[in-house]
Formats: sequence, structure tokens, C-alpha cells
Amino acid sequence: MTAPTSIAAPDDNAAPPPLAPSMTTSQDFRDLGFGRVVAQQVRGRFLTRDGAPTSRKYGLGAQRAERFYLTALNTPWPAFVGWLVGALLLLNGCFALAYVALGAGALRGGDALGLADPFLRALSFSVAVFTTTGTGGMYAVGPTAHWLVVLESLVGPLTLLGAGGLLVARLTRPRMRLRFSESAVVAPYEGGRGLMFRMVNVQPGEVSDVQARVNLALFEEVDGARVRKFHQLALERSSVEFFTLHWTVVHPITADSPLRGVTPESLRAAEAELLVLVNAHEETFSTRVTTRASYLWDEVRWDAKFASVFASGPDGVLAIDVDRLDRTERLPEGTTSVPAALELA
Repeated sequence: MTAPTSIAAPDDNAAPPPLAPSMTTSQDFRDLGFGRVVAQQVRGRFLTRDGAPTSRKYGLGAQRAERFYLTALNTPWPAFVGWLVGALLLLNGCFALAYVALGAGALRGGDALGLADPFLRALSFSVAVFTTTGTGGMYAVGPTAHWLVVLESLVGPLTLLGAGGLLVARLTRPRMRLRFSESAVVAPYEGGRGLMFRMVNVQPGEVSDVQARVNLALFEEVDGARVRKFHQLALERSSVEFFTLHWTVVHPITADSPLRGVTPESLRAAEAELLVLVNAHEETFSTRVTTRASYLWDEVRWDAKFASVFASGPDGVLAIDVDRLDRTERLPEGTTSVPAALELA
């Protein structure tokens, strides 16, 4: 869906427009939870391009199990399946090497399998024990081999149980996959300028009641000191009920905007960063889900506007081409890189 042509009515519950930097109010202490003092010392961005925090916490130990679990949940499916199959084969290969190291007499009854290679016979026996599917006519000989069978018969089911748990967690975890435009743009809007970015839901499942909040972090000169401040940007529309196509999120740059009079040079000098938080109702699992994104000052394009993403659909239905989400059209130089008169009123 494209942005409407009129500015939405103000929300009574929305935060008031940011005041001029020279005025001291409680707005000066907005830090989004990063900490007012610490936020002044941070260099670089607060969030990565895909919304992951760049901050770190020390003193909690390695937390390898927790990090492994989160990585397993967030890894793309092809990589997850590849790592899972590879880990199972590696583990079975280690047990097979252990059986081979015990000598040719450690495993017997495998002649009928037609496997002349000792490692392949041991691997076949290991997979059978590991998965508890039965070893057929093969059996272990000797106390060491039997203890190895006992160990593998314990490790195998536990490993498969853990792998199955990860699969279930991935399949049943509610999530929202939004694709954001590669860059934000400062484009013409309502006789002035507007800061815009686009997003689309790339999951087959539907989301509704989508709400967006955009905060601006930048350095300002206050009483001769360079201070980082945070401003919540007033949006043309902060929520949409239906998110079946795409959404162009627009912040009108007016006289009340913290971006009034902004230029590419001033945005770079302020080391500005847009922090985007989107939450929505995920209909498959009927729960709220959130996602984040970030645009740094050098990821904002000037003198450009987004190209149309609409495509011709059958029977006249609404349709968009997601491959066009990042496309922009160049405008004459100075169209938006120069402040509009509306901002200086």
C-alpha cells in the first residue's frame, strides 16, 4: 500500500513533537533504554542493518548453550538442515572409527551386508545403534565394544531428541519476516520533504494491526557541548490494519520536526541513525511479534523518490513486485537536499 495523500490526524496518546534543542525538558532524557550517560559515549550504530543490537554484556560467562539455541532458531533452513545432517554424520563417523580401532573382531555378522570396507560396516552398525533401528545380524564382540555400544545407545536418542526439539521449536515459533528497503529516502512530500522507507511482509502468513515507531538518534550542540539526543519521529501514519501489500512509512519534515532544515552534510555531521521498531499481530499463532531495523546517515538517499512497486494482477486484483521494493527514481539535484520553505516557516 502506498502512503496516503493527507497527513493522518494526530494521536492523543502519541508523544509530543520534539522541542528545539535549546529547550530543556524531560524529552532531553529520552534514551530508549540505552542509558543517558552511556549513549553519549557510543560510537557507531546502535542496531545493525537487520535490527540486531550491537551492544554487549560481559560477566555472564560464555553462555554457549543459550547462544547455540538462539543461533539454531535463527539460522536459515538450508543452513540448519545442512549443519544438522553434517553433525549427525560426524558423530556417527567418530563412533565408527572407534569400532574400527578395536580391530576386525569387534564387529561380526556383517558379511551378508556385502560391505568389504571395515569403516562402512562400522558406520552402518553405528547408525543402526545411534537411531535404535536395529543392527540386523551384526553384533559387538568384547567388553570394550559392548561398552561403546552402550554409550552410543545413550548418546544417539538424546541427540535425536535434541534435534527434534529444535525442529519443533523452529516450526512452532511465531515470527514476522519483514523486508525493508535497502535505503531510506528524503523525497518530496505535501509541498515539502519527507523521510521515507518501505517494508513488506515476505512470510506467507498474514499479519495485521501493524504498528511502527521510528526514533532518531543524533548529536546536537547544546550549550557548546556535543550531546547525543533521541527523538521519536511523528509519522504520517503509525499503524495499518491490513498489511497484505507493502507500507511506505513517512515522517513529514515540517517546522516541528527534529529534521527541519536538515541537509546531507548536517545529517552526516550529526552521525544520525534511524531506529525502527515494528510490532504486529501474527495471525497463524495469534500472538504479537516484533522486528527491528536501522538506517545510518549514509543509508539515506537524497534527491530521489521511491519507484512504483505495483504490478498488473489477474482480474484487476492488487499486486506488487517485491523485487522493486528498493528501486528509486533520481530527481533534479537540490530537490530534497535543500531545505523546503515549509520547514522554515
